[in-house]
Amino acid sequence: MSPGPWDGIVGQRAAVERLAVLAARPVHAYLFVGPEGCGKEAAARAFAAVLVDGPEPSEHTVSLVARGGHPDVIDVLREGAAVDKEEAEHVIRAAATTASGGGRKVVVIHEVHLMRDSAAVRLLKTVEEPPESVAFVLLADQLVPSLATIASRCVAVHFARLDDEVVAGALVERGTSPEAAAAVARMADGNLDRALLLASDPQVVAREQAFAAVPRHLDGSGSRVASIVDELLQRIEEATAPLAAQQARELADLEERVAVAGERGSGRRALADRHKRQLRKFRTDELRAGLRAIAATYLEALRAAPGGAPSEQYLAAVARVHEAAAALSLNANEELALQAMLLQCPPVHA
Repeated sequence: MSPGPWDGIVGQRAAVERLAVLAARPVHAYLFVGPEGCGKEAAARAFAAVLVDGPEPSEHTVSLVARGGHPDVIDVLREGAAVDKEEAEHVIRAAATTASGGGRKVVVIHEVHLMRDSAAVRLLKTVEEPPESVAFVLLADQLVPSLATIASRCVAVHFARLDDEVVAGALVERGTSPEAAAAVARMADGNLDRALLLASDPQVVAREQAFAAVPRHLDGSGSRVASIVDELLQRIEEATAPLAAQQARELADLEERVAVAGERGSGRRALADRHKRQLRKFRTDELRAGLRAIAATYLEALRAAPGGAPSEQYLAAVARVHEAAAALSLNANEELALQAMLLQCPPVHA
């Protein structure tokens, strides 16, 4: 039996059941809301395949939509820090053209939680009153004030954060060992897309263990802190290899499409900018996962401490780890943020 459009969506049974019902009576706009990596992007592709090809789309259609190659499914991705006027104009132009096969066209707008107010205002009329043959699928990690008016014109579908057990199970089904799958799920923090990337990294377990061991290697000296930070950042640098390989494949796919279609303005710069953002975010996510492992070591020591000064120091250390994680999210210098944190953290003696 050929795979169905919903087969690749993990842990979102309620959302998938709702989408199957909604697809029977299509409307003009949908808003998918859920945390990054929860599966809403895959669900949007499956839903788009159903909208353009019926409740049982062909395997060819499903594959084309999944690869971003279907002419009637248009992905709109931000090119800068936010979904701005350029993306809004792209959406308006896409909505104004007819579907290649005379049927339905689906415009998928990614990361609309990052949409500027001006872009939302520009898009409102188009989303509210599109041509009959056009449907919009908006993807948001969360609802924000700038989305309120547009959201009120959409049918909302909510996606839950994936439990670590669900992520680990999906990895084991794809051939990852149970030990590695459990470690990857912890580090991915509910993000299946990130987990699938990490699962191809043979050092993922060793990296988590290296971060968890940091409190036991501190001795109060700046030289030891500098050495530890150098090692951790080297591990993070090595961890980017699977992402770099994925990005190289994406660039090769783009060049192949350009060669076949003879396109001009092929989007190389936009892809390069997106790759830079992905790399920065990947590093930040990896560091935050490592910081969670450090915090877990202090919490374990806290539970084992009899009370008094060590307990207070461990609690303070956990607070400093959380502060460092927040700083990294604001694009703080990685090396300086880690050094400043560890210089204030006490050693944990086995």
